[in-house]
Amino acid sequence: MNHKLFSIAVLTAALLFPTQATAKTTLIHCGTLIAVPGQPPKSNQSILIIDDKIVFITDGFTNPMDVETTDEEVELIDLSHSFVLPGLIDCHTHLTGENKPALERMRSRMQEGEAHAAIDGVANAKKTIEAGFTSVRNVGSPGSVALALRDRINQGIVPGPRMFVSGPAVSVTGGHGDPTNSLSPALRPELAPYLATADGPSEARKAVRARVRQGVDLIKITATGGVLSPTAAGVDQQFFDDELESIVEAAHMMGRKVAAHAHGTDGINAALRAGVASIEHGTYLDKESIRLFIENDAYLVPTIHAGKFVEEKAKEDGYFPPAVQKKAAAVGPLIQASFGRAYKAGVNIAFGTDVGVGAHGTNAQEFIYMHQAGMSNEDCLISATINAAKLIGAENQIGTLEAGKYADIIAVPTNPLDDISTLLNIQFVMANGQVRKD
Repeated sequence: MNHKLFSIAVLTAALLFPTQATAKTTLIHCGTLIAVPGQPPKSNQSILIIDDKIVFITDGFTNPMDVETTDEEVELIDLSHSFVLPGLIDCHTHLTGENKPALERMRSRMQEGEAHAAIDGVANAKKTIEAGFTSVRNVGSPGSVALALRDRINQGIVPGPRMFVSGPAVSVTGGHGDPTNSLSPALRPELAPYLATADGPSEARKAVRARVRQGVDLIKITATGGVLSPTAAGVDQQFFDDELESIVEAAHMMGRKVAAHAHGTDGINAALRAGVASIEHGTYLDKESIRLFIENDAYLVPTIHAGKFVEEKAKEDGYFPPAVQKKAAAVGPLIQASFGRAYKAGVNIAFGTDVGVGAHGTNAQEFIYMHQAGMSNEDCLISATINAAKLIGAENQIGTLEAGKYADIIAVPTNPLDDISTLLNIQFVMANGQVRKD
């Protein structure tokens, strides 16, 4: 691009989109740039950023002295020896907690509250963004903790990924996600409407609306039983079909998508027929499930990471209560193969790990598991950028590096299209135009 035109464009952008009295201008020199995963990488590129948005990407290494701005100087970031790509997106996280052995888990349930979860969330958000994940869906958290964390990150008060938050999952009484499971009646808390379980279509609709009133970005439901709930209720369907339909209808009326935790075949298929946007886990999906995924343009969020974690911990006596240990040993080993079948059949895949079950900051290990199951390196990248952004409904803001989108940028030392494991070695992270790891 002509330097004069380049400078005029910068000045115009600063005037049209001012976010503060003096706009911050940043120039990044990229050795190799994968701006849009799925398109060929380009060598020797320059990205110009004003405040939190990308203004232009141009060929060659632009001299900062050639950029006229309203600011006193242009900050130059030299990534000329790195591979640069969009910030990664994890569609299934639990930033406000992390799995613990059975006795420690019970102790924390008895002695700790939302304040502890909030502090944990701040620490886990930092680990997540430093791992290269600049956006996440947080699908399940106590009370309003994750909503507050989301807001403080957006305000720049604490470092962390852009969060799209469901708040507490909608569950049936006694089902996976019921926060009173296994507690003595004397210890069961009185649940606020946005925490309450839902039985019947009317309560299901009310549960959705209560969460929307709290400010959630999406609705999470537990369509089937789950591995870590301390109850021997299995992993099959737990909502009736009319309840599922009421949830999805109410969510859509309020402008929200629905993410469905689902392991068992009947629950997966019932949730897909009801119109959910994504199935989380999908352990026992079958041919009918695959047909419904494709027919409804729904996404599978695999969470192999969590499957591997519970499979290993199920071998440790005492780590899980007996009811959980049995489910973990059965479900954990199956998730990777189920993902492989879905991917080969053409199901939409959006990257998701379920970290909080496994350790925060290890999200990129999911890429290794996906690749082992047959996914190409390029499709691995697409799942954690373009596809994830589409599932969230934020494809106009994140997922690729293009003019007008948020400056969410990471860098690695080698080409991820050749070796996806390089994403375990994130060297640079920028989110919203702010450097978070260098």
